[in-house]
Amino acid sequence: MSSLEDRIARLEAESQIRQLIARYCFTIDDRDIPNIRALFAPDAVLKSADGVMNATGVDAIMTQYDGRFDVLGPGHHFMHDVQIDFVGDGSQEATGRVIGHAELWRNGKMMVTAIRYDDKYRKTDAGWKFAERTIGFLYYVPIEEYPNILATPLRNHAYAEPKPADFPENLPTWVAYEKSRGRG
Repeated sequence: MSSLEDRIARLEAESQIRQLIARYCFTIDDRDIPNIRALFAPDAVLKSADGVMNATGVDAIMTQYDGRFDVLGPGHHFMHDVQIDFVGDGSQEATGRVIGHAELWRNGKMMVTAIRYDDKYRKTDAGWKFAERTIGFLYYVPIEEYPNILATPLRNHAYAEPKPADFPENLPTWVAYEKSRGRG
């Protein structure tokens, strides 16, 4: 069993990472550019599972956000569940998975999206930061298409042509389950 001090340090780190995740939502929705920059380690990577987003370093990440903000109006991101796993002794690195939703005005349309983030966090002199963040979508659709969206694998309508969803159909666990049921 770890010492009491180690256990408290782990709880403090988890709390700080959860705060980082919450700040991400607020700063993105508020277009609080200086504080968006402050969320990321200097050499951080921000990418999307579909490959459309792929930036390394805070300046490249901010350029990428500028492009996204050009097509996004008001939005509301909210996170539901957070899984944090510490790497090694947990004092410097952790990984995480975060699920959430967002309501967005994109390209003149009201849209809704279900999001999954795969994260790597790093402790820096300025606190815990995103070292890597990969965003994936279960769906990203105009609100009027929401009621039936899970009936099709083409659930990402953020672009001119619908694209397949990033999950769950391509996850190894999903594929294995479907094969075990004779459907894969």
